[in-house]
Amino acid sequence: MKGKKVVRGAGVLLPITSLPSAYGIGTLGKEAFKFIDLLVDLKQKYWQILPIGPTSYGDSPYQTVSAFAGNQYLIDLEDLVEEGLLTNEEIRQYNWGRENDKVDYEAIFENRYKILQQAFQRFDVNNDEFRYFVEENQEWLEPYALFMAIKHNYNDDAWIEWPREIREKQPVALERCRKKYYNNVSYWRFCQYEFYKQWSNLSKYAKQRGIYIIGDVPYYVALDSVDAWWNPEQFRINANGKPEMVSASIPDSYSKNGQIWGSPLYDWDFMYEDDYKWWRKRIRFSASLFDVIKFNHFSGIVKDYALPDATSDIKDGKWIKGPGRKFVNMVNKEVGDIPIIADTYCGKALIPGVKKLLNKSGWLDVKVLMFAFDDDTSNEYLPHNYQNTDLAVYAGTHDNDTIVGFFRDKTDYELAYLYEYLNISCRDEIPDALIRAAYQSVGSLAIIQMQDILKLGNEARMNEPSTVGYNWRWRLGHENLNEKRRAWIRNIAITYRR
Repeated sequence: MKGKKVVRGAGVLLPITSLPSAYGIGTLGKEAFKFIDLLVDLKQKYWQILPIGPTSYGDSPYQTVSAFAGNQYLIDLEDLVEEGLLTNEEIRQYNWGRENDKVDYEAIFENRYKILQQAFQRFDVNNDEFRYFVEENQEWLEPYALFMAIKHNYNDDAWIEWPREIREKQPVALERCRKKYYNNVSYWRFCQYEFYKQWSNLSKYAKQRGIYIIGDVPYYVALDSVDAWWNPEQFRINANGKPEMVSASIPDSYSKNGQIWGSPLYDWDFMYEDDYKWWRKRIRFSASLFDVIKFNHFSGIVKDYALPDATSDIKDGKWIKGPGRKFVNMVNKEVGDIPIIADTYCGKALIPGVKKLLNKSGWLDVKVLMFAFDDDTSNEYLPHNYQNTDLAVYAGTHDNDTIVGFFRDKTDYELAYLYEYLNISCRDEIPDALIRAAYQSVGSLAIIQMQDILKLGNEARMNEPSTVGYNWRWRLGHENLNEKRRAWIRNIAITYRR
């Protein structure tokens, strides 16, 4: 593998939004530090999170408003109290949702802006640390802050609905916006300052405790993003901001009907001529944040499946050639010694081309045990077929059922091979047997969803592809793991040298 070899170990997949909190959503505050302490107690080495960028409609962390900004929802409010920018009484005045185990995104969207604005009113924008942060991050921060200020003024409408002179970034119009929305632009700078200050503190604490953070880097960005507005030449969109084609996926084990993501495709010809400048900045930025990078949708580097528009039938798509080896070489150069996990699953049709590029990349492959037991002893996800140690082995991912939910309705006949393979005799034994199989494997990484460690059903599922409205909501309670369960996890981590 190019650069640093990944350290053999086990980890837990848990989005920051899923952490406990009195204010509706997990944050970068004390519960995140407590979770790192829990990982240490469980003899884990890795914490895998989902993308941390600001989300928009649908709340998907894979459809971000910016490829560089942090999600303001993750700013810890209690930290702002300690800074003297808020009081606990002010925070408690707002509704943060009625359910402790689910994020109420409507309440968060309605009230997070208001409470952060209150904090901003007391913030000294002339302090040296803030001014340094703004100067150091000006290249991405200024377009983002301006984009968000304009968007807020236009009732959060997509940028393609803005007046033409702003949509086209005419200099006079932009200068007018900078002056008109000066305070709101400063507010969005403040949000990023607080986010990255808190992220830095959390990241340093993780390093001190020996925990590596695996950060997920989305392949696409949303059409309604500062990236598409500010850098339209990087994407296949027309002068009005409409995509020539949108991203999609053929049916696979994540979604039997395929998926329509609706993101604009990259203009790889332009990017190549531009020496991938936008991507180089993005990769360097990600490498500065995370100890390991999980590169989402690796198959898109080989080929993209594209539809004419987001309302098209999934069958109407066509394959578009990706950037291939040159892109991978560029990423390897920019990340330095940061290991990369390649999310390679893309359906049987593309696996040969994807595997060929993966083998040349030096990145870790992903194996999902939930896809392994189809009675085919040559299934590449079965541990006895693993060819090397450069693997990240998952029991399941955020995009599919929990282990309990996936196997709940299967018959004993359907489960016969799984029972035989894992040396178990009943359904209740499956979660622990799959976790043990991941830990036993030769793969360098064994990553388990928190929901599966807790043996939860599909009520705790994180995301159901091709649906909108009920995803990304699950949250962890304060006291979920009893000592017996903790002892079992510690024991298998030690037993299998994790």
